[in-house]
Amino acid sequence: MDPVVLTVAFALGYLMYRLGLPPLVGFLVAGLCLSGVGYTSTPMLEAASDVGVTLLLFTIGLKLRIRNLVKPEVWAGASLHMALTVAIMGGALFGLGYSGLRFFLAMDMRTALLLAFALSFSSTVFAVKILDEQGRMDSLNGRTAIGVLVIQDILAVIYLTAATGKVPSVMAIGVIALLPVVRKAFLLMMDRIGHGELMVLFGLFAALIAGAHIFDLVRLKPDLGALILGMLMAPHPRAKEMANALMSIKDVLLVGFFLDIGLRGVPGAAGFAAVGILVALLPLKMALYFLVFTRFRLKARTSFMTMANLSNYSEFGLIVCSLAASVGRLDPRWLVVMAIALSVSFILASPLNTYSDQLFDRLAYMLKRCETCERHPEEAPYERKSADIVVIGMGRTGVGAYDWFRAKYGEVVLGIDYDKETVAGHEMQGRSIVQADVTDLDFWRRLPTPDGRVKLVVLALNNFESTLSAIQRFKQFGYKGTLAAVARYDDEVERLKEAGADVALNVFAEAGAGLAAHAVGHLGLPEQGPA
Repeated sequence: MDPVVLTVAFALGYLMYRLGLPPLVGFLVAGLCLSGVGYTSTPMLEAASDVGVTLLLFTIGLKLRIRNLVKPEVWAGASLHMALTVAIMGGALFGLGYSGLRFFLAMDMRTALLLAFALSFSSTVFAVKILDEQGRMDSLNGRTAIGVLVIQDILAVIYLTAATGKVPSVMAIGVIALLPVVRKAFLLMMDRIGHGELMVLFGLFAALIAGAHIFDLVRLKPDLGALILGMLMAPHPRAKEMANALMSIKDVLLVGFFLDIGLRGVPGAAGFAAVGILVALLPLKMALYFLVFTRFRLKARTSFMTMANLSNYSEFGLIVCSLAASVGRLDPRWLVVMAIALSVSFILASPLNTYSDQLFDRLAYMLKRCETCERHPEEAPYERKSADIVVIGMGRTGVGAYDWFRAKYGEVVLGIDYDKETVAGHEMQGRSIVQADVTDLDFWRRLPTPDGRVKLVVLALNNFESTLSAIQRFKQFGYKGTLAAVARYDDEVERLKEAGADVALNVFAEAGAGLAAHAVGHLGLPEQGPA
């Protein structure tokens, strides 16, 4: 990669990080700036972008439960939103044909509907990056957003197949038929590859060869192959470990994706006017998302957070426009306009997602009027339970803390987790636990502390930003007991203490101390103080 491109990307990514925005905004701005001074995309950058997107879809598949796709708010919500967006935006774009604006002159209804279809997609890459950074991938709003994006991807594949007339090979039937056999073989292999470089290499093989390349050979969409392979491997207990092992490679390659988007070129004055109009239509798309999700009984807050995750245009829209231009259905100048509109939508959506909690709090009174009377099953009010100790986040660290407290003090501990299956599993093992989302303001209003009985709260969340936000919420709602939290890095420990945590520990350092204590106990050595 050109050292200038790499330097500018790092510098602007770091600047955005220091400003509290996702680094991807800096990468997009870097691409736009470099494009303005004559730089263009390169085959190497495009290859890195393609591999990054393929790995992204594979890791999505590793975390995706197929049953999430058949939920009404996902498949019906995605389909209804696309239909409404195409109809309303298509009508608006067709009307602009009479405005005298250069890019919209002589726009017929067919072209307007094609553009509206391209604009109806939201970015999978952006949403997954944001959800990963916020630790909300497994929350209801995260699962809903990812499910909607997968449905959109499937609809895009159907369109691309129909528009190109590129019929899948007869061999595609054999590939599809062999998937159950491949699944069984790959799940067996997952038990035999250890935890090191073989796991990473096997993940790359599954995504790029068994998934993308094989699907491409039989004229099926390569990215779809990677997604399907990931979904087939998702039931394995080590699927999440594989996704984490591939994370750094995926993140580095996705820098190429965002740079490539920015390097698509800069339009003239008329093109920028068209970009402005497309960006101005984005709030309409967002409002339709919010309206549709609330109709499927999601709370206003969940609908708003999901809407924020999807509040952008998509790389799939560029692909649709590129295909349409190649067969003469669209003026090629629209490709640059769409690329700039996509970049601007990412830049605007980043702070929206960063400050979505605060923004919703300010608009809650108005937005809650859109809620339905009946509540989504996963958002039914939970039963208040009294406890002396509350553990928030019932992963391995949280469960370890819960079991230690219960063994030492008895049934005075309450666990809280947002994942329905996690809660059900702990209930079967006899743990006192409720399902709730710590990122939801309603959680804090219903927190079981009205009698001041809770003396200790342990925050064992996987995401640092969520932990930091939870500490701030506890302080905001006047909690007077002890707050304990865990972090992965020493600098995060200091930030948690500054935010108000009474006890903040590095989870890896404490694992070493715990191991030493168990070893000494096994030897039967007496405890000794310092000499």
